[in-house]
Amino acid sequence: MAGTGLWLVGARGSVATTAVVGLLALRARLVEPVGCVTERPEFAGVPLAAWEDIVVGGHDVVHTPLEKRAEQLADAGLIPHRVLAATATGLRAVDARIRDGYHPATHTGAQADAVARLVADITAFRATHGLDRVIVVNVSSTEPPVPAVPEHSSLDLLEAALADPARSVLPPSSLTAYAALRAGCPFVDFTPSPGVRLPVLHDLAVSLGLPYAGSDGKTGETLLRTVLAPMFTARALRVRSWAGTNLLGGGDGANLADPVQAAGKLESKARGLASLLGEGVTAPLHIDNVPDLGEQKTAWDHVSFEGFLGARMNLQFTWTGLDSSLAAPLVLDLTRLTAAAHAAGQSGPLASLAFFFKDPVATEEHRFAQQTDMLTEWTRTLVHNEPTYPQPTGNNPDQSPPTDKMARRDAPGNGWGSGNARASDGSSADGAAS
Repeated sequence: MAGTGLWLVGARGSVATTAVVGLLALRARLVEPVGCVTERPEFAGVPLAAWEDIVVGGHDVVHTPLEKRAEQLADAGLIPHRVLAATATGLRAVDARIRDGYHPATHTGAQADAVARLVADITAFRATHGLDRVIVVNVSSTEPPVPAVPEHSSLDLLEAALADPARSVLPPSSLTAYAALRAGCPFVDFTPSPGVRLPVLHDLAVSLGLPYAGSDGKTGETLLRTVLAPMFTARALRVRSWAGTNLLGGGDGANLADPVQAAGKLESKARGLASLLGEGVTAPLHIDNVPDLGEQKTAWDHVSFEGFLGARMNLQFTWTGLDSSLAAPLVLDLTRLTAAAHAAGQSGPLASLAFFFKDPVATEEHRFAQQTDMLTEWTRTLVHNEPTYPQPTGNNPDQSPPTDKMARRDAPGNGWGSGNARASDGSSADGAAS
């Protein structure tokens, strides 16, 4: 697949910088593709973009040069210094393709003007480099949930509001998703921000024949939870409580230190556990900013469970990792897979990419083994270039999400995709975390 663009929103952040360095290092054969799922044998024969064919650009609201950010990550232990030295020229080339992003505090005028500028940046990038398609991936800072408003369900109302300089109807993540779709680009949301999950953006993506995926990349604690929680249910053991504490530093820690900003992340993580274990499990979760940790993230979980004859037992685990190192290869995987889906004519939510996300769109499946099966079965359709892939029974949403579901939770997606938080009888219907 020749000419695939990767347009990163938050292009100078830790995850984006690590992904760019990793891509350059893979091209130069400096590193093995450790952590790159699409390099596993199961994906042999899938028409994926070669590392050499992926061109990177992006938007960001900060201006720290990419090379300088990579130096900081090298000092933090994320990037080997030998790789940094070998990729410096490539980093400067990518940095030259990063444009100013949208920030509501600095933008003047109507949001429609910001959309037009973002669309122009992406389309110019595609034309300049002769790209067949551009995949826009959001790796920017997490935003708080947004309340549902009528404009989030009607394209006519939305576009009228976007043209009104007195209104800011879309949060930044959703504005960039809208701009990506208007530029004819598939969109991937690696964050728990509202992003593409507003119902109007789903309808727009389907009408334009564009696939999208998300949300909230699954890299650490939640990955373990989606593996371990099904073990308890399969063995008929009763989980009584599952408490978690996340310690993190860096920009992510500083951002999530604000309870408002952290709300979407906490909801994203909690929904998956509730889906796997049911609503009756006590599951407190805390996120604490520890600046001293820098790029490192530590998660500690305590699981209390009950066995035969009421025997009380517990499981404790600690996960310590460099989150950007875990996330970056997934960003590259998602770029390749979403590009392949677009080339195959698929549109709308890519439920079979749930494997990569805490809070996946258009599916209620959170069990990791089943998500793995969904992914591998779906990729077989790409080998044969089938235009559509039937979603698992009950996981194929209507094009227009019902408004009653949107009203149940003021969270990313406003109840759909992020989604279907509760069935009409009040039972749990979705969920996932870190």
